[in-house]
Parts: sequence; structure tokens; C-alpha cells
Amino acid sequence: MNYAFLLQPIIASSVGFAYDKSDEIGKFIVILLLFVSVSVWCFIFIKGLALHKAKKASEFFIGKFREKRHSLAIINDPHHQDSPVSDIYAEGAAKVLEFCDLDPEQALHYGSPNFPTQKLSAAELDAIHSIIEQEVSNQILKLEHGIDWLATAVSVCPFLGLFGTVYGVMTAFVGIASKGSPEINALAPGVSGALLTTVVGLMVAIPSLIGYNMLKINIRKLTVYMDNFTDEFIAKVKIDQLRGGKL
Repeated sequence: MNYAFLLQPIIASSVGFAYDKSDEIGKFIVILLLFVSVSVWCFIFIKGLALHKAKKASEFFIGKFREKRHSLAIINDPHHQDSPVSDIYAEGAAKVLEFCDLDPEQALHYGSPNFPTQKLSAAELDAIHSIIEQEVSNQILKLEHGIDWLATAVSVCPFLGLFGTVYGVMTAFVGIASKGSPEINALAPGVSGALLTTVVGLMVAIPSLIGYNMLKINIRKLTVYMDNFTDEFIAKVKIDQLRGGKL
């Protein structure tokens, strides 16, 4: 039998009692931490959903790219989903078209044996690779946008809660010293209110740390996708150079 429901009134009354016995500084810290907690949960949900969509769209695009024989075969595909990988592909494909002096309409035939193709030099291939690497870096910056704020919440919230606790305990002891009453009944209310800030701080920091690690794992996976796609795209461009007809 689950007896957890029996503890809920006790927990609720304990938190309420501790908050009621807190001073203005302690209550401010608790309210601030609760606001940060709501912000953290909203950010984790929104960022996690965005990364999930980016991952699925990237997997879909990579699958479509691998189905095609030539590197530029899907440049005009209207069914592309916006994703980090598709943006990288767009930058690389545009550079290939520029160096080969081709129109987007001619991209479908690029790499075909019967289609005259300007051969790219090693310097031009290196330039294409550099452009793609630069776009990979830009995409990583976009994916990591806001993550630093979450890391800050992980680091700061426990210390903010600790500050509230130390300040509250100090205030409680000062009050006892001024009243000259060393009884536990005089000390307990102030200490309970002080410890509440540490509890709330940990309640914010722990989910923030878990969410931060989960988001970083997803970003790392997308980074691997982008790095692998970069090498795959360059390799397919080189193969198209070998297959294409000569001018």
C-alpha cells in the first residue's frame, strides 16, 4: 500500500511553516528561486522540443541525401525540412554551383557522365570544405544558444539557497542572543525558515543539471551528424567530379 499521500499534508505544512517563519530576505530568495525554477522548466521543455525536431529533420534530410546518386540532386527538392544539416548542405551546394558556374536548374544533372562539368581544383574543394565547416560552427552556436543560462542556474541556485540559509541562521542566533533565551523553541522557527532556501535551491539546481546534461547530449549528437555529413558531402562531390563529363 502506498502511504505517500499521508506525508503530503505534513510536507505542505512544514514548507508553509518554514516559509511563514522566514524573514523578508528569506522569502525573497524563495520567491526568486521559484521564479527561476519555472523559467528553467520552460526553457528545458522548449529547447528540448526544438532539438528533437532538429534531430528528426536532420535524420530525414540525411536519408534523402543518401538516396540520391549525385551531390546536388536534392538542391531543388521542395520537401526539405529546415534543419542544421540542410542549412549546411545549402551552403556547400551553393559554393559548388558558384565554382562550377552552374544555375540551380542545372544542379540535377551535375555529376552525370553526359553533362559537361568543370573540374574543381584542390584549392576550390578546400574552400568548399572550409565554408561548410564554418556553417557547422554557426549551427552549433545556434543549438547552444541559451544553454549557458541553464548552466548558470545550476551553479548559482545552490549558493543562493546557501546564502539564504546562512543569513537566516545568523538572524535566528542574533534574535536569541538579544532575547537571552537559548531554548530550542526560540531557535527552531528561524532555523527552519533558513533551511527552506537551501531546499528550494537544490530543487532548482538538480532538475537544471539533469536538463542541461540531456540537452548537451542532444547537441553532441547533432554535432556528430553535421560533422559526418560534411565529410559525406565532400566525398560525394569528389565522386561526382570523377563521374562528370569533361568540358
